Amino acid sequence: MNKKYGRLLLSVTLAFGLVATACSSKDSKNGAGETVTITHYTIDSPDRTFVEKLIPDFEKSHPNIKIKVTKAPYEQFDSKLQSSIAAGNSPDVTSHWGYGGFMEYYNKGMLMDMTPYLGDFSNSDYNIPDDVMNIYKVGDKTYGIPLNSYVTVMLYNKDLFDKAGLPYPPTDYEDKSWTFDKMVEYAKKMTVDSKNLAEAQYGVDFGFGERDQRPQYFNGNVYSDDTWTNGGKPSEINLTKPEVVDAYKKIYGLIWDQKVSPTPAFSKSVSGQFGDPFLSGKIAMSVVGSWSLAASSEFNFKVGVAAVPQGPNEKVRSVLYVDPLFILKDSKHPKEALEWIKYLIGTEIQEKSIELSGGNPPVNQKAAEKYYNNFEGIDPQQIEQVFEGAYKYGFESYNHLISNYSQINELFINELASVENGDKKVEDVLPVIQEKLTKLLGRVNK
Repeated sequence: MNKKYGRLLLSVTLAFGLVATACSSKDSKNGAGETVTITHYTIDSPDRTFVEKLIPDFEKSHPNIKIKVTKAPYEQFDSKLQSSIAAGNSPDVTSHWGYGGFMEYYNKGMLMDMTPYLGDFSNSDYNIPDDVMNIYKVGDKTYGIPLNSYVTVMLYNKDLFDKAGLPYPPTDYEDKSWTFDKMVEYAKKMTVDSKNLAEAQYGVDFGFGERDQRPQYFNGNVYSDDTWTNGGKPSEINLTKPEVVDAYKKIYGLIWDQKVSPTPAFSKSVSGQFGDPFLSGKIAMSVVGSWSLAASSEFNFKVGVAAVPQGPNEKVRSVLYVDPLFILKDSKHPKEALEWIKYLIGTEIQEKSIELSGGNPPVNQKAAEKYYNNFEGIDPQQIEQVFEGAYKYGFESYNHLISNYSQINELFINELASVENGDKKVEDVLPVIQEKLTKLLGRVNK
């Protein structure tokens, strides 16, 4: 793990502590011999509900604890969680698997401070790097324990590269010859821009982070720097600053100016059949979250993994998506809930979970060795090198660090749709988002 990144996260979490509010501790009411039930709330998706297969083994070794899994579709995850809390029926353990994120949950007072229950717990015993563990600390209090650790990677279609006679992109993040401009150069050679969707083929799908984080790659910061030191609440929005406007022009210019990236219409047409446009075999390179590696067995072409190319921001080339497990504030059995969490992050169970989940990357770095060997046809050393580089040049996903992110994200999706569809220009839409976002944050961050 990158030491600079670790220091950055540590400074962020220490700063968060200045605005942290103390959460009341709750002692478990579990008496000797009494059996308690812990509710684990998750997305109704095979890569999450696989935990049900782990329950018999856990309950065998913890006879006083029963695990109940409740689930909801992704789109309903946050709303159902809020409803259950309001109804006094809060689950015990969950994560930010919906639109909202850690800082939103924290600021709403939903999370329990685990610190009083950790005792002699050490993240190093579970092979969790300090910088990753620190993401979910506020000051010296722990509000989440990492479970999975995704990164942004580049996937590429080896067949299309071979057909174009191009060398494969490197996995080494220190190879400075692999730049954004070089990626565009390659993309042009592998693009067939056609209104006939059956003939169309595109060089790159640049899905770096959420819509408000993408400018970071180009040295444009949508939010003021104090966002990372005051609980995820920006004091200023920079959408009309020249460097941010230019960043969005480059992002959407890949579609409408360079014409090397798929239009929303194309992506929708092939996604209906394949789920991910890259799976169609008609996109040469895809900058995407590493969860897409889990679908590698479904590819009908040879696939490779590479470093995200060097952009204008020399420090940030990857978005990190570290998913923790939280104990919710209203849990009546935090000690038992923590036992379930510790079970899930152990090396043996993290290794087992790779296969059961269909390829979730473990946060346990010893178990990660098995993860790197999990993808047929892709060199494990290349995957490991890409992950290591992504950690070194990574920044945690905005949706985990910014408060009220679900509403912010919805605003960006709705307002940028006209730009993505080619109906409006970036410079015309960004001032509208600036005004609406400023009003939104003024209302929700009071």
